[in-house]
Amino acid sequence: MSIKKIKVGNIECGTDQLFLISGPCVIEEESIMMRTAEKLKEVSAKLNVPVIYKSSFLKDNRSSLDYYNGPGLEEGMKILANVKKQFGFPLLTDIHYPDHAVPVAEVCDVLQIPAYLCMQTGLMVAAAKTGKVINIKHGQFLAPDNMKHPVGKCVDSGNDQIILTERGYTMGYNDLVVDPRAFYHMNKLGYPVVFDITHSIRKYGIPSKDAKGGAREFLPVLSRAGVASGVDGIFIETHPDPSCALCDAASQLSVYDLEEFLKPLLELHAIELKYRQS
Repeated sequence: MSIKKIKVGNIECGTDQLFLISGPCVIEEESIMMRTAEKLKEVSAKLNVPVIYKSSFLKDNRSSLDYYNGPGLEEGMKILANVKKQFGFPLLTDIHYPDHAVPVAEVCDVLQIPAYLCMQTGLMVAAAKTGKVINIKHGQFLAPDNMKHPVGKCVDSGNDQIILTERGYTMGYNDLVVDPRAFYHMNKLGYPVVFDITHSIRKYGIPSKDAKGGAREFLPVLSRAGVASGVDGIFIETHPDPSCALCDAASQLSVYDLEEFLKPLLELHAIELKYRQS
C-alpha cells in the first residue's frame, strides 16, 4: 500500500528517509529548550536525520495537582517560536481542548492529538480545520485498525494531512506493551507511521520523577523492533538532564546520548528499506 507523503516544514514524511520527532516532554525554562535544540541540530546534521521539534505547553493528564504541567499556552508558544526562529525546526505540540487549535496553529507546524483524546470528536474537528498537519497518537485502549475512526473524522473535516503515532497498549495494570502488529495495521491506513519509543516504556501509576516510573533498559530492543517493522519516523523525548526533567524524568533520553542511540536504528532502517515489500 502506498503511503501519503506529508510535508512538515521542509521535511517530507512517509519517504524512504527516517525522520525524528524530539524535544523535552514539557516546555521548561528557555535555556533548557535551547540547549536541547542546539544538540538536536548537531545530531540532525551529523546523521542526516530530519528533526521535528516537540514539546508540550500543557500536560493535562498529570496524576497530581502538585506536578508541573507546563507554562501554559501563551508562554509556551513564545518559547517554541524562539526555538523555531533560532534553529529553524518545524514544531509539534499537543492540544487538549478545541480552543487551543487556532492559536497553536499560528506557531506550530503539527498539532498533536494526545493518545487519551484520540476519539474526542470536537478536538479532532477543531484541529483538522486549521489545515495543519495532525499527528494522531494511538489510544492505549484502541485496536490499531480502529484508528481508521479518528482518521476518518479528520478527513471528513477536510484535512488529510495526517501522521499516526504508536505508543503502546495498556496491558493489565500499570504497564504498556508494544505489539509490532500495530505498525502493520496502522500502515495499512495509508499515512506515515511513527513509533513513540520513550512513552512506551513509562510505568503507569508510578510518578515519572521516580526512577521506577520508566524502564529504560527496554529502549534499545523496542526501538530496533519498531524500525525493523518499517516505521516512517521515531519519536524520542530528549532532555539535557532527564533526572531533573519536570515531566517524564524516568523515560526521557539524554539528548547527549541521542547520536549513539540513533546509529543502529539508521542502519536497521537501511536494511528494512532494502527488503521492504511494496
